[in-house]
Amino acid sequence: MSGHSKFANIKHKKEKNDAAKGKIFTIIGREIAVAVKEGGPDPANNFKLAQVIQKARANNMPNDTIDRGIKKAAGDVGNVNYQYNTYEGYGPAGMAIIVDTLTDNQNRTAANVRAAFAKGSGNIGTQGCVSFMFDKKGQIIIDREECDLSADDLMMIVLDAGAEDLKEEEDSFEILTAEEDFEAVTEALKAEGIETASAEVTMIPQNYVKLTDENQIKQARRILDILDEDDDVQAVYHNWDEPED
Repeated sequence: MSGHSKFANIKHKKEKNDAAKGKIFTIIGREIAVAVKEGGPDPANNFKLAQVIQKARANNMPNDTIDRGIKKAAGDVGNVNYQYNTYEGYGPAGMAIIVDTLTDNQNRTAANVRAAFAKGSGNIGTQGCVSFMFDKKGQIIIDREECDLSADDLMMIVLDAGAEDLKEEEDSFEILTAEEDFEAVTEALKAEGIETASAEVTMIPQNYVKLTDENQIKQARRILDILDEDDDVQAVYHNWDEPED
């Protein structure tokens, strides 16, 4: 995030997830089910499933839990009825928010998302009302302490694989790719034995907004906290230049 260590933000998110493993395991379980339905149970031939497995391991999901989820999904493909939906809206001071959901009850999810915005004095907008303020990119974060390569050597590897840019942070490297090049860059890093702290296709704000009013800050956090606690919510993107705790 602008002005902050992206790796610190990721560690903060993981700590929050560690405090609510039931929530994150539910999210990942649904993602496994959808990935298996769409591409089969073999991660070697299903990149989406391979990415979900990587996410599961990054969140300390046990391997046997992952395997059970894959086997259950493979035997229950016809009954997987989760649907993706995206909501867009505004928080305090015009803060832009995008909410990705995966649900088996769209009416419940829509009501919960609207309530989250309302409780923080925000409001849902029409499709596309804020997404134009974001770029959909592959984002890969590498912990500098876990990487033996120099920035120049790492840059050569990822640029050759199709990455757009590599940025150096104090404690990490951030690699950005076009959505269609994300898989190739991820595989190139894997082939070199380079561990990633985070690897996902995400929505990156083109510009950030700052909130200085304490009430607006409380409202923004209320919206994000409520959404974060909802099992149907897979991801939330926003353009608030949120201060670190």
